[in-house]
Amino acid sequence: MVDSAPENLHKIEEVVLETDILIIGGGNAGCFAAIEAKKINSDLKVTIMEKAHIDRSGCLAGGMDAINTYIPEGKTPEDLVRWSRAQAGGILREDLALRIAELLNTPIEEWESWGLPIKKNEDGSYKFRGQWDIAIQGSEMKPILAEKTREMGVEVINRVVATNFLYDGERIAGAMGFGVRDGKFYVIKAKATIMAAGGAGGIYKPYTNDGNDCHHQLWYCPFDVGTGYALGIRRGAEMTTFEMRWAAVRTKDFNGPIDTISICYKTPMINAKGEKILAERYQEQGGDKAPRYIRASAPMEEVLAGRGPVYVDTRHMTPAQIKEMKTDYLNERPSFVLFLAANAQDISQEPIEVYGSDPYIVGGHTASGYWIDTDWQTTLPGLFACGDVAGGVPNKFVGGCCAEGMLSARGAVQYISKAVEPAGDFSAQIDMEKSRVFAPLVADEDGIAPRLMEEKMQRIMDEYAGGVQQFYRMNEERLDKALRHIKMMKDQLRYLYAKDLHELMLAHEVIDRLDVAEVLIQHLKFRRETRWPGWQTRMDYPEVDPALDGFVNSRVNLETGEVEMYLKPYVQIVAGHRMKPTL
Repeated sequence: MVDSAPENLHKIEEVVLETDILIIGGGNAGCFAAIEAKKINSDLKVTIMEKAHIDRSGCLAGGMDAINTYIPEGKTPEDLVRWSRAQAGGILREDLALRIAELLNTPIEEWESWGLPIKKNEDGSYKFRGQWDIAIQGSEMKPILAEKTREMGVEVINRVVATNFLYDGERIAGAMGFGVRDGKFYVIKAKATIMAAGGAGGIYKPYTNDGNDCHHQLWYCPFDVGTGYALGIRRGAEMTTFEMRWAAVRTKDFNGPIDTISICYKTPMINAKGEKILAERYQEQGGDKAPRYIRASAPMEEVLAGRGPVYVDTRHMTPAQIKEMKTDYLNERPSFVLFLAANAQDISQEPIEVYGSDPYIVGGHTASGYWIDTDWQTTLPGLFACGDVAGGVPNKFVGGCCAEGMLSARGAVQYISKAVEPAGDFSAQIDMEKSRVFAPLVADEDGIAPRLMEEKMQRIMDEYAGGVQQFYRMNEERLDKALRHIKMMKDQLRYLYAKDLHELMLAHEVIDRLDVAEVLIQHLKFRRETRWPGWQTRMDYPEVDPALDGFVNSRVNLETGEVEMYLKPYVQIVAGHRMKPTL
């Protein structure tokens, strides 16, 4: 983005570190990867580079009230794969999903042994609140995990933003970044690197973006902005299934999750006329057990049809149930309890209004992310991926991301036992990246503030690439316009201006989101069908096209800078109808 280095570039202090395994992102998957690597070989030096602080970072920062994937007694890994496959419209990497399912319960039971409170039945068994999810008291689950990570001897570098990989000509050899508090430039050389930086939120404009002081409310972690994807995109890694976006039904004006209410307390989704939407209008798709993309699109379709607003009907709940429900929310979304109190809302008399969220690119819920092999290695040698950035396996949620962290660590440890240690002179890469990273600090003060560019990007994506305010709908011409404007914005990045280190971080978040947005639009254009209504509604291609029964993959051609698109065939391993969860 900047041709010449700032004049005072030489004054920026460099911190050069070496490690065996570098993990970018200290969230759920990253911590489990670090712990597993140290379990395998305690002599390994394992380093986590974290943008925030490991004690409260990632999607678990505020806690959770459930683990959404745990295999109960009597069920098999194959059963979970069949369910997940049907929930994802028949698109899922079955080879990876099976390996995750076989390991799934182990990290959850370990977490409990470290202090995570899991709710139990009278006989001591885990308390299930759905087919696959167990109830927990998870307000402190991330501090518990962080404490265990440090206890294992993992080196943690907090408040450092990853900006690019080191590359020795053959493999990824670590990463570079800058300190958001100290302003130093960090160079971390590694024998293997694991990307665990989370998915991408904030690409689309949320409907709650009304210019107030909170800027906007996301359902997803607001600090996960697609950096994990962007670093790979810029290096030419193969990506998959970005077009399977994640959008969910959330409490209106607050963007809080509704599974806590709908699953635990059997609150049906109703329209303004009191009709039970899923049971009465979506029976062929499974009714109340319809796939998540149907449940996301249903309330939006009701509003379009003139039958809104839409609610979850809480009017049958007893005072005891309401108190228990609010207690559950204190483990995950405590501010929602305050929201209800501030609005003096009696949910036994007035149901809770719901609406769709803005779309996210998040591989823990959908299949978006890096294309990986069965050792969790990406197409870039020496780079592994886990959690929200690892593609191919939707419906991983917390438990599956834990398992992926462990599997990626096993792959990385095996890799460094066989690979030749990366070598080479990285000075040219370091100088170029340092110049790029700090350019907004020395840009013209009349340049573009990061927040202004972010808001423009969000408006373009919402209006032309199927945002919530367009009811997730898109067509070829609108996608073309979105792509044209996103490319124009990428060209304007040289005008970004940051007045301090915090704004510098925001500037790079915009840069990363734009890289993700360009690839996303290309994926949405390539899949000329509607396979996941709501998540991916093509108004010009409303049917499912059998010719597109596979994985839409992409990579940036590093010579031309263009995004190349292609289809990978589907490989079925687990028997059964792919659109139905049972044989």
